[in-house]
Amino acid sequence: MAAQLNQYKTEQISIFLENRAGRLAEVTSALSQAGLNLRALSLADTSDFGILRMIVCDTQKAQALLKEKGFTLGITSVVAVNVDDRPGGLDELLQLITRQKINVEYMYAFVTKVSHSATMIFRFDKVDEAIACLLENKVEILSPDKICGI
Repeated sequence: MAAQLNQYKTEQISIFLENRAGRLAEVTSALSQAGLNLRALSLADTSDFGILRMIVCDTQKAQALLKEKGFTLGITSVVAVNVDDRPGGLDELLQLITRQKINVEYMYAFVTKVSHSATMIFRFDKVDEAIACLLENKVEILSPDKICGI
């Protein structure tokens, strides 16, 4: 069962950045020069450092490139979910997850070119259980290939 659920997991790169001018641009410049498409991102900061979370279309290539450039990073499994773009759409999804006692550690959204839904990236504490719950409830989960095809 776990192997079947892997097709619904998207790899996210988390980069630890010093909180100083130009550091984010170093990441985007490296990705741009390598021809890597950035699909989604979130940046959270403290006074000393930030955590840049991003989805790229070739995680392994981006990981190797960024490590070569001296960035400290990690890879995490996240779940990309289409949520109805209407009042209550996100709440309905979160209620499903909450009933299964699954915690949302963080989430962020990204824009698609043409859609009647919002695409949300979720980091769950129980990824496989969350995927199974969402599938059982006929929630659309985007595969990594679909994310890059949007």
